Amino acid sequence: MSIFGDIDSCLSRIAQITGVPDAPSPAPAVAAPGGGLTSFSDLLQRELEGAANGAPQFGGRTVGAFYPADRSAYAGLVASSSARWNVDPALVNAVIANESGFNPAATSKVGAMGLMQLMPGTAASLGVSDAYDPAQNIAGGVRYLRGLLDRFSGDVSLAVAAYNAGPGAVEKYGGVPPYGETQRYVAAVLDSYQRYRGSD
Repeated sequence: MSIFGDIDSCLSRIAQITGVPDAPSPAPAVAAPGGGLTSFSDLLQRELEGAANGAPQFGGRTVGAFYPADRSAYAGLVASSSARWNVDPALVNAVIANESGFNPAATSKVGAMGLMQLMPGTAASLGVSDAYDPAQNIAGGVRYLRGLLDRFSGDVSLAVAAYNAGPGAVEKYGGVPPYGETQRYVAAVLDSYQRYRGSD
């Protein structure tokens, strides 16, 4: 069944529950005159096509795996830190992509900073004095990632889960923690990782 069939089924079920007449089926994407969008399904189709081309965004907001193809601004820093700590640069790029979208000024609502979204305590423990400095941030983040890979015997999925939820949570559950955010994060990073590996 297509995504539009799924939407149609959902609309029909809502109509049954609420007693409101069934809404028409979502129409295939058809551009309106002047390039506008004619329906929700039109917008959805456009965004799905964008995701298939490596730009998974919805309404300008990143969803799922993120894969900025142009990462040249930090390629040298990623390459040097990856070589120093023996971490695949494609994995580093995947983490940066999903953490900050390669925005060195990014700050999360919980205070994570910079390209690799280092928490203040983690940054301090890694000797990062300015987490918004790309060189320090990447050096610290890759070193931290190396430590997680070592801690989880090279298991990339577990290291990535620990990067998001903390190593304690991974050890507590003996695998990727059953947190929706962490499970989505791991899937997104691994998808980006495969894309970057295929493009290098």
